[in-house]
Amino acid sequence: MQQTKSPRGESPVSIIGAGIAGAWQALLFAKAGHAVTLHERSDADLMLSTSHWAGGMLAPYCESEISEPVISRLGLASLELWRRELPDTPFNGSLVIAHPRDRSDYERFARRTSGYRRLDAAQLAELEPSLEGRFREGLFYPTEGHVEPRRVLPKLHERIIAAGGTILFNSDVAADDLDGLVIDCRGLEARDMEPELRGVKGEMILIETSEVQLARPIRLMHPRWPLYLIPRADNLFMLGATSLEAEDTGVSLRSALELLGAAYSVHPAFGEARILEFGSGLRPAYPDNLPRITVKGEHEIRVNGLYRHGFLIAPALAELTLNYVARGQIDNEVMRCA
Repeated sequence: MQQTKSPRGESPVSIIGAGIAGAWQALLFAKAGHAVTLHERSDADLMLSTSHWAGGMLAPYCESEISEPVISRLGLASLELWRRELPDTPFNGSLVIAHPRDRSDYERFARRTSGYRRLDAAQLAELEPSLEGRFREGLFYPTEGHVEPRRVLPKLHERIIAAGGTILFNSDVAADDLDGLVIDCRGLEARDMEPELRGVKGEMILIETSEVQLARPIRLMHPRWPLYLIPRADNLFMLGATSLEAEDTGVSLRSALELLGAAYSVHPAFGEARILEFGSGLRPAYPDNLPRITVKGEHEIRVNGLYRHGFLIAPALAELTLNYVARGQIDNEVMRCA
């Protein structure tokens, strides 16, 4: 961590993009006393935002199985910010399970991660009664959490306004249109300035059933990717998530079959669930799949490349940006100058 003198002083701050990255930037800057305006090209439903289709898992230990250490570092720092700014965020852990045929994937996941307790069948059933008799063991990550993106983003927006910030929906602006410091959090829309960005498709299915009750996200080992079941309010569950090198929208037939089949294999009662929604979002990613905070000149900062870790690392990235503007601190793993 280097430290330099920040040139920006107390200038107003304009943030482009009200998804999870931009919302956290706006919240922390507003709470620090800056005059913040958050611009969003879509309406308050954020249908054009990747965040609308996200899983909302706050799982730095589980993500360490396939992610670089910087993701775990940022994720752990973000957990503290979620607890501080939204104390009602559920932190009741996450659970990893596997069928006997996928035992080798399960043990490999255990070797590559930490922060868990091994559960036998009885302990697993006590933790999640709906899974009684379904699995012989599980990995329980007790400090992880999850949020429901479509519910938590409005809460973040409310906190931004309460802290003195302004949010302008249906405001399609460019950095050159704005005065003061501009923080660009547009995701894939920033490819006009960040040509290295690519879209990685994540598909999801939303289902409804009252026949299964789960208190926390469940990851099921799978030969191609871990599939997860995320409980949401009103007897809803989100099934995800694929990670496809494709930039089309929609859910493929194969993905739908695998997601629905995985849910059924966790509990047969999911076979009677009602399908409410298919959808997909394009996650912005750089070639190395790592996030970047890019300082461009005196008046622009770009925050992008959150890949599949948006809700996990956005708070910590906002804190790093604020620390740079306020004190000139530079995180060498994440920040660079254009």
